[in-house]
Amino acid sequence: PPSANGIPGIHHVMARTIKDIFCRYKTQKGYLVNRKAGWDTHGLPIELGVENLLGITKEDIGRKISIKQYNATCKKEVMKYTREWEDLTEKMGYWINMDDPYITYDNRYIETLWHLLKQLFDKDLLYKGYTIQPYSPAAGTGLSSHELNQPGCYRDVKDTTVTALFELVRDERSQFLFDRTDTPVFILAWTTTPWTLPSNTALAMGKDIEYALVRTFNPYTGDPITVILAESLLHSFFPEDDAGLEFDEYSAGDHNIPYRVLDTFRGKRFGMISYKQLINWVSPVGAAFKVLMGDFVSTEEGTGIVHIAPTFGADDYRIAQQNGIAPLLVRDADGNDQPLVDKKGRFFPLDKINGEFAAENVNKATYGEFAGAYVKNEYDDRLAENTETTDVRISVMLKLGGKAFRIAKYTHNYPHCWRTDKPVLYYPLEAWFIRSTRLKDRLIELNGTINWKPVSTGQGRFGKWLENLVDWNLSRSRF
Repeated sequence: PPSANGIPGIHHVMARTIKDIFCRYKTQKGYLVNRKAGWDTHGLPIELGVENLLGITKEDIGRKISIKQYNATCKKEVMKYTREWEDLTEKMGYWINMDDPYITYDNRYIETLWHLLKQLFDKDLLYKGYTIQPYSPAAGTGLSSHELNQPGCYRDVKDTTVTALFELVRDERSQFLFDRTDTPVFILAWTTTPWTLPSNTALAMGKDIEYALVRTFNPYTGDPITVILAESLLHSFFPEDDAGLEFDEYSAGDHNIPYRVLDTFRGKRFGMISYKQLINWVSPVGAAFKVLMGDFVSTEEGTGIVHIAPTFGADDYRIAQQNGIAPLLVRDADGNDQPLVDKKGRFFPLDKINGEFAAENVNKATYGEFAGAYVKNEYDDRLAENTETTDVRISVMLKLGGKAFRIAKYTHNYPHCWRTDKPVLYYPLEAWFIRSTRLKDRLIELNGTINWKPVSTGQGRFGKWLENLVDWNLSRSRF
């Protein structure tokens, strides 16, 4: 059903014509077709519109305006263009009863949904979970996989990427690497989201991937170093012609950098090796900074090594939990543990961090410059279009500290919120889910019985969606 908060357009005429054809055909064949009209008063677009109308933000609800007033304004705005919709329905001859519509904000409708949820609960198909989910800081809520798959949500963006240098701790477990070189040893890990690097607490390698130990120089500082990366990706960072260059002829700043492959090892040799924290803003509470084995690690791009920030990626969260690695969290003023990035999309402001926690775990000298900075410029409406991004600032900081091997622009596909047009963050949220994955095989089986026109829709977009089904996130966290 339509939402009456917007004026109908020609696309609504097309959609309603298609809907009408089938119901009208069955009616004319003698079937009883209950043609009940309805109004979909779904919350988020209405709420965002009301915020603009009243000049408030989500945080003002319950403070500058009561919840009752806010809801009343929403109910009024959501039915704003009812007359225009009724007029269109009459003009196009749509067979539907407009006199007794259902309205989704009506308590009778809401109680019907509670009844259905109770049935799901009784079948053990409803549960509360804590997972990494797509979250829209601009809208202030998590997004379902359906919302993330709206046309145009994924788009190509050009971001600053960094290949960071994670320095290994020299101990019994890593000694076999230091036996082969006289320089510090680093693991190379590439990321398209440098803002997640301060939350790094692990690295992931593939147990069966072959990794090369390479003696070379830091391209920015000129310091002699030894690095580790997937052997198959070696020439993405080290051109073949540079292998013959002499080390003693190299000068800092030279474009061509000599290198030698000292040895190669299977990924499993690196399991649980320790490394030093890359960015020492906040100390994790628990075990951290270990090399783990991940089944999701590939050698398609990057270095064949994945930086793990358990608070900002589903794979990251899972592998950290499996190996007892702590996520990097800060404690807020109310005593709750939170990711380093708050729900507005900015690094946690210092004045919002619990004082006792900050005294023991936060390096104010290094973190202070970034505290309160938005991780993506799109979240801060006050910034000029060409303002330097936080990703650039972090990359430059790593470069000056001798902890970056390559900084480059990279075009990749990134999801955006279909309501606000702003980038999405992957964020740890508590939410209610329907266990749709339990019925996945049956859904795929039934999909095969449908006479899809064209066939490619059922086998393609819809079929692929079923094959990659995840549990259905029902939660919205607007207030």
